[in-house]
Amino acid sequence: MSRISGWARKWWPGLIPLGALWIAAIWTGTAPLEADLAARSTAALKDTVLDKTRISVAGRDVGLSAEAFSEDGRRSATAQVEAVSGVRLLNDDTRLVAEAKPFVWSVERDVVRITLGGNAPLPASKARLAEAARAVAGGTEVSDRMGMARGAPPRFDTAALLLVDQIGKLKDGKITLSDTGVSLSGMAREIGSREAILAALRNLPEGYSVKENAIKAPPYIFQATKDPVANTVTLAGYVPDNAVHAAIVAAVGRKFFSEKLVDNLKASVGAPQGFTNAAVAALGALSRVSTGSLVISDREVKLSGDALYAVAADQIRDSLGGRLPQGWTNKAEVSVKPVASSVDPTVCQQLFYELLGKARIRFESGKATIDQDSMGLLDRLIETALRCPNANIEVAGHTDSDGDSNSNKTLSEKRAQAVADYLVKAGLPIERLQAVGYGSEQPIAANDTDEGKARNRRIDFVVK
Repeated sequence: MSRISGWARKWWPGLIPLGALWIAAIWTGTAPLEADLAARSTAALKDTVLDKTRISVAGRDVGLSAEAFSEDGRRSATAQVEAVSGVRLLNDDTRLVAEAKPFVWSVERDVVRITLGGNAPLPASKARLAEAARAVAGGTEVSDRMGMARGAPPRFDTAALLLVDQIGKLKDGKITLSDTGVSLSGMAREIGSREAILAALRNLPEGYSVKENAIKAPPYIFQATKDPVANTVTLAGYVPDNAVHAAIVAAVGRKFFSEKLVDNLKASVGAPQGFTNAAVAALGALSRVSTGSLVISDREVKLSGDALYAVAADQIRDSLGGRLPQGWTNKAEVSVKPVASSVDPTVCQQLFYELLGKARIRFESGKATIDQDSMGLLDRLIETALRCPNANIEVAGHTDSDGDSNSNKTLSEKRAQAVADYLVKAGLPIERLQAVGYGSEQPIAANDTDEGKARNRRIDFVVK
């Protein structure tokens, strides 16, 4: 017995390397088989639509774990793997993606990013929506927080892609699709964007509808700036249409007699009622300041600037509101420009000549009522007159030769007196002023053309 036991002790250690060789042989034969089955099983699934797919192989048994987007898709996937040559047994651990009720998807924009949320029905849908968001982002970050779920309504991709396009028209806001109902909130990026979104939503697929639209339009803003250094009047913002645009440009031409117009206006819907009349009245106030700005936002007019003299500042503040349409408000912050240095009468006459060479004081037809379009010019003339305290001024009225000479002389006297009275109200001493009407006696152009007649109908300031 002791001889057998001793013999066993001698051969037993030799079994260890033999076992290792046997295990290695099994491994070297099994590992390539399992890798091959895994590769071919994966290839068999290339045309299937699955999420979170994982394949494991033990010998010739294959385990499949995945989430499918339909029962047919799940069955098709398991059948594809079972059909792979060499597979003995399929351990099926597939399941359906959870169903969302209601099926909710959203796209949201703020100042930092565009965020996609809710659920998409397929990976391809998710990718298309993210790509569409990047296309409208304009460099803004896109954050994809979409999950995957079943239960999307028919034509979901078409509807969601249309809604992604609309987020580009928002400054900030959110668009939500709940089943086939669309809800919108936020602020449109530009005037007209809200209407553009509404027009686009008419192309939603059949069965889809807008349940809530809380998109707000940005304020309807019109701006004008008077710059005496550049000698410009700059218009910016919005006007309702080309006809109003033309009317405002024409008003600038009448009220600002020497400044160059810089026109950056755009036509857009959304103007408040009475916009045209308010804008023209406000431009008249702006024409009376030496430098300033005008902002019309919805039905509010804000004017700031420096009047040429104290009385003008009071007149501008007091009269602006009375010229605006009913329901409009105004805020006039008008200070007074520092008084310029005095000049002698010779220089004063030259300044009058230059001003009246650029524009003329207008009156209502056949009357001695001063046209409101001439207020800016009159303020400049008054400012000049205040700079020559030692000069007496003749306000000379002239007409063309049409009509009765006596009537023309009377009209010219009344018009000259109306201007002199205006100067007195502005603060000029009455004793320095003399109103004289010359009728058609002193023409500066031939009266045989409309242009010549227009030149002859004038008010001159003559320093005495």
